[in-house]
Amino acid sequence: MTTQHVPYDGLDDGEGLPGSRGEHILQKLFDTRERAERFYGRQVVDRLTPQMREFVARQQMAFVGTADAAGNCDTTFRSGPPGFVRVLDDTRMVYPEFRGNGVLASMGNILENPHISLLFVDFFEDLVGLHVNGMASIMTAYDAARRYGLNDEDQTAPGKKAERWIMVEVEEAYIHCSKHIPLLVRQDRRERAAEGRRPAGDDYFGVGRVRSAELSGHEAGKPVG
Repeated sequence: MTTQHVPYDGLDDGEGLPGSRGEHILQKLFDTRERAERFYGRQVVDRLTPQMREFVARQQMAFVGTADAAGNCDTTFRSGPPGFVRVLDDTRMVYPEFRGNGVLASMGNILENPHISLLFVDFFEDLVGLHVNGMASIMTAYDAARRYGLNDEDQTAPGKKAERWIMVEVEEAYIHCSKHIPLLVRQDRRERAAEGRRPAGDDYFGVGRVRSAELSGHEAGKPVG
């Protein structure tokens, strides 16, 4: 199915409602405005409720969405012990950044474009999710410790050292309903290892083998395909 471009001129853009102009226009075109307004009115807030703060404090994972100045998107995954994302108050939360592959895609996007989206999903108990949208900034470990008392001794992730922290100033928070969230079962990594099931290796998707074949082909002067 191809989505056709629809001119904005003359369409109700939902001024004053939460969300983007694009979603408001589609709500009008697809006749979902009434349902959307009910959702906005009942579920969308500009800060974290006490229940949201408690929910975040129990989570061990989050999906993080960022985009660069041109709008090119990147979604990544962050995890840690329960509460690795720290709620400072009802409008601010922080999460740690550890040593990784050195690409720094998410922080690079934040440097260009501070808009950020976090999705927390409880796959194991309540089968519910929480969207948090806001503005992000990068803090050094030194600043995080000096200003907010976040340091290596707080056991954010045992055995790991937070090199930087991301501050998120909350602008919008709302529920992700349970309708299509799968129920998952926790399994200890040691149990998986005992069953002979190991974590995926670096070349799980075969990129290294493809690159190696390309390099060999180029060196031999042969086309690769």
